Amino acid sequence: MSDPETGGLRARLIDVGVDLVTEEGAQALTLREIARRAGVSHGAPRRYFPTHLELLSAIAQRGFGDLQARAAAVDDDGSGDPRTRLTALATVYLDFALSRRGMYELMFRHDLLESDRLGLRETSLPLFGVLVDLVGRVRPEADAPTVAGALWANLHGIAQLWGWGSLQLSTGASEFTPLLRAALDAHLGPEER
Repeated sequence: MSDPETGGLRARLIDVGVDLVTEEGAQALTLREIARRAGVSHGAPRRYFPTHLELLSAIAQRGFGDLQARAAAVDDDGSGDPRTRLTALATVYLDFALSRRGMYELMFRHDLLESDRLGLRETSLPLFGVLVDLVGRVRPEADAPTVAGALWANLHGIAQLWGWGSLQLSTGASEFTPLLRAALDAHLGPEER
């Protein structure tokens, strides 16, 4: 039986971390600062998260849950044209990346996270699986995991460069939609009109 106080403090530490990464970015996520904002001693988080990486992973897991919920909201029944669904999912991904920049940065830093031990693989890989499935439906002749990986890398690059202002400066674009269309066309072939 779990102690409600233990579960409460553990959840509060994660909540504080989510707020901190949202406000100040991934670089602000120190154990000391999370503990201070949670109103506990700087050693208290270690009782629930033996390593800093475990706490970062628990925070990232919340981000993946949020991204999955957003993706499910636009792809709720799983029917419809695969390219249209891919466009909707890619738009959700880019919107998430730009509106939750600190969380997004943390979520995809598997070099900083305990991917194996804390279920991050189970949290993050299903969304990539949807991408692979949709790419395979649009391009049945292709190596879907490879094309999906290249598309994801392209989307990640758009998110990073857009967030830094580089794409707006270099392309003159005022929104990322034309870049998204170009990325989809590059990886899936031109859309039939």
